[in-house]
Amino acid sequence: MAGNVNPTVRRRRLGQELRRLREDRGMTAEEVADRLLVSQSKISRLENGRRSISPRDVRDLCGVYDVEDAKLVESLMQMAKESRQQGWWHAFAELSPSYSVYIGLETDASSLRVYEPQVVPGLLQTAAYAAAVISGALPEVGQEEVRSRVQVRMRRQERVWEDRAPLRLWAVVDESVLRRAIGGAATMADQLRRLEESSRLPHVTLQVMPFSAGAHPGVNGQYTILEFSEAADSTVVYLEGGTSDLYLEKPHDVQHYSIMYEHLRAQAYSPEQTRSFILQLADEFEEQAQEQER
Repeated sequence: MAGNVNPTVRRRRLGQELRRLREDRGMTAEEVADRLLVSQSKISRLENGRRSISPRDVRDLCGVYDVEDAKLVESLMQMAKESRQQGWWHAFAELSPSYSVYIGLETDASSLRVYEPQVVPGLLQTAAYAAAVISGALPEVGQEEVRSRVQVRMRRQERVWEDRAPLRLWAVVDESVLRRAIGGAATMADQLRRLEESSRLPHVTLQVMPFSAGAHPGVNGQYTILEFSEAADSTVVYLEGGTSDLYLEKPHDVQHYSIMYEHLRAQAYSPEQTRSFILQLADEFEEQAQEQER
C-alpha cells in the first residue's frame, strides 16, 4: 500500500477486499452479521468504506471466512491500522463524518464530473463567495466555523491549481448559479472572473446550462461522479443531502448518471459560449457594484 494513499481510500480498498472474501465464501452480509452478532448495516458500512475498520474487525471477519493465509490476515490488519490514521481535513473538528468521507475520496480522485444547479462548485469558489454560501446555508454556525470551513474549501482547491497531476474537472452549472447574487454584486463579479479564469486551465472544462434548454436530465438535483486512477477503485456517484449523503457504486447506477451527464454536456453551452456568457454577466455585476458605491 503506497504511503501517500489517504486514510479514506485505504479504508475503501480494505472494504472491497473484505467484500471479495465474503463473496468468495458464498455468504451474504446478513449471514456474516448473524455470525458476529452485529447489525447487517455495520457489515455493509465496513465493506463500502463508510465506517472505520479496526484490526479486530478484520480478525473477526477473516475468522468467519476461514482465511487460513496468516500473511494475508496480517496484511489486512495492517491496512486497518493505516486506515484509522487521519487526513488533513480531520483537523477541522466541525466537519461532519459524511463530509470527511467525501473529501477523502475527492483527494484521491483523478477526475470529477459535477452538475451543480444552485451554487458555484466548491472547487471553483472564491473565499468571499464561499463564506457567503456557507453563512447562508448554515445560518446557525458562528463566524469562526465559517472561516474554518472556508479554509477547508480553499485547501481542497489545491488539487485544481497544482502543476503536477492536477485534478481533471468537468463542471456543468445551471444559469441560475451565475445569476444568483450570493454575497452581493462585487463578490459575484469577482467570482465570475475567477470562473472564467479557471475555465481556461487545460484540465478544467466548464459549461453553463441555459434557461432556454428547458427540462433536462439535471432537474433532479446536484451530483458528482468521482473517478480514480487505480483500476481497483470503482467509480463513485456522490449525491449530497441536507442531513446525509449517498454514495452509489453499483455499475448500473454509475452508468445511469454517466449517461445523464453526457446529455447535460450536449444540451449546455459550449466552453467557448460559456466563457463569453460568464464575462457578460461579470460586467453586469461590476456595473451594479459601482452603482451601489455611488
